[in-house]
Amino acid sequence: MKRSLAQRWRSRGGRRIRIVLAFDDIMEFALALLSLSPAELADLGWTFADRKRLLGYFLECGKKAQGIAPEKVGETPIELSLPQRDVARLRRFARRELPRTATNARLITRVLNALDQQQ
Repeated sequence: MKRSLAQRWRSRGGRRIRIVLAFDDIMEFALALLSLSPAELADLGWTFADRKRLLGYFLECGKKAQGIAPEKVGETPIELSLPQRDVARLRRFARRELPRTATNARLITRVLNALDQQQ
């Protein structure tokens, strides 16, 4: 039995949301995701596959940053294209877990602003 177009679209996470963040913010956010223990993943309702998929989006931005001069790459804005369902997960993570692991309070503000603009 074939799935309908709408079912396939929903299974892939729905519409794509574009988020623009500085490269340094993206990398620190990815490190915060990596630091989650299995218990913290379970508290968020995530599996290892969910975290792997989210980290994959962040690693894509590294490919986009390869052509940029090393001294400018940190502040360079990079556009991420994420499924809507994953943006909701990242928003929940940024509010609950990021304040514990982030080294810069402004990072939390910038990430939440970028995620909230796309509602």
